[in-house]
Amino acid sequence: MDIRKVKKLIELLEESDVAEIEIHEGEESVRISRNSTAAPVAYAPTAAAAAPAATAAEPAATPAAEREPEGHIIRSPMVGTFYRAASPGAKPFVNEGQGVSTGETLCIIEAMKILNQIETDKSGKVVEILVENGQPVEYNQPLFVIG
Repeated sequence: MDIRKVKKLIELLEESDVAEIEIHEGEESVRISRNSTAAPVAYAPTAAAAAPAATAAEPAATPAAEREPEGHIIRSPMVGTFYRAASPGAKPFVNEGQGVSTGETLCIIEAMKILNQIETDKSGKVVEILVENGQPVEYNQPLFVIG
């Protein structure tokens, strides 16, 4: 599928109220979805600044929305689907509490039928896995915390 077509689909999605679109063209397909949680996370610092003047119920909800895990965060370099293992039923690349070395594969992100291995850029221990297997991920979304 031509990248210009994909860009046009993204523009159309942004201009409409549609949350997700999937197009099949022969053997190729592309799914573009708007992650409804992306906007609150992007605007969370503004909400946190306004929280002291807000009601008591609001500050309790704010930390969860803007939660930034402590430690070295491995972020998604692309939009796609997150997979913890090389194939269904296979052993996950890493588990929480496991030690990892720089360059070790943490997961796969599938984007436009291409499987992209995501590697750690720091040695340490996998403190937390922030995404469920098979879930869509956005660009720059936190995936792992390495301690």
